[in-house]
Amino acid sequence: MQKKYPEPQNPLILRFHRLIDAFAKSDDERDFYLDKIEGFIVFADLDKNFEDFDLLEKEVKENKSRYFLIPKMTFYETKKFMEGFINEKIYDIDTKEKLIDIIQSKEARENFLEFIYDHLTELEKWQQYYHERSRIRVIEWLRNQGILFVFEEDLTLAKNVLEKVKQHLFDVKVSRDVQAARDTIATKAKTYYSNEALNPRPKRGRPPKQAAKVEVEPEYSLDIYKTVPSALRSFLFLPDFSSTSVTFSAKFDTEAQFIASLRGSLRGKIDSALEDLSQRLESLRHLSDRLRADSKEGLDVGGKIFHAVTGQKKKSEGGKPLEGKGKKMIDIARGAFSVKEKHFGKEKIEIQELIQRKREAGIKQVTQIKKNKIKKRKNKKKGK
Repeated sequence: MQKKYPEPQNPLILRFHRLIDAFAKSDDERDFYLDKIEGFIVFADLDKNFEDFDLLEKEVKENKSRYFLIPKMTFYETKKFMEGFINEKIYDIDTKEKLIDIIQSKEARENFLEFIYDHLTELEKWQQYYHERSRIRVIEWLRNQGILFVFEEDLTLAKNVLEKVKQHLFDVKVSRDVQAARDTIATKAKTYYSNEALNPRPKRGRPPKQAAKVEVEPEYSLDIYKTVPSALRSFLFLPDFSSTSVTFSAKFDTEAQFIASLRGSLRGKIDSALEDLSQRLESLRHLSDRLRADSKEGLDVGGKIFHAVTGQKKKSEGGKPLEGKGKKMIDIARGAFSVKEKHFGKEKIEIQELIQRKREAGIKQVTQIKKNKIKKRKNKKKGK
């Protein structure tokens, strides 16, 4: 038999982010239920004990009118979310074509998210679009169930006042401040049943000035539930809100887990390769700096190479000659650079000899007279 519960005296105070999370995660293996008496969410977690899970099923079956199964997001709905974002928010043609190819392939949902998180210019647009569309979807479902509700995120009441309202949910006679809060909540609840709730109008007027966004996490009131059956207490869905708590992913519970999965796979390999490359570039810069320093001090080619590689300066000819690896390195450097020095030295001598011969012969270079100019002058004289 169904149990009789007291009647709430004000609309249900629900958390929008929890409902979005439940809508996104609800699938064939995970069921979520919304209680219409107090507004708590039940997560039928298969990882719990079989005995507890049997008690949960029994409670839900005996009180079907109290618990509403949150609908599961189908493949068609997820694809509609992604297609709507591509058509409405993506303006770059190449990006749009790439995303269209992704959503038509396997694992479209996860690959779509991975591409979005690799393009930070599109990430903020996607998060805003996802919240807006999810809000409309959640409101539409709650309206179809005939639930009178408000989202706590939309209320401007103080935290302590909201906790008082929750504490006296079933009390008919309450204090003035609680009654005033109830009236405010009742007025706000009516706005969710207006046409604008499902078709929000764009804001008109001059756009606000661009300013740095300051992300402040809202302060929520405590969860106060008085009629939760003992069989459901271990299944209550009470995640704390954070900026990374809601994600479109079906595999990962939070945005932080999804990003960690990206870093742990292909992105980790790319990061290690880039780090290795940066280390090599840094070592080359270090060598070039040493070569510049040696050139200022007037060291020869062998000394420059030896100092740059080993960090030790070659001793002068009057000092003790180098032995072992140091001598071999200098000999190799001299052999490598001596060929180039001889080659360029010969060319330099030949050019200097040619310039000297021209000076002795008194040869002057003049610009060649073009024939076209001579013909034009003759024609002008004939015309005269």
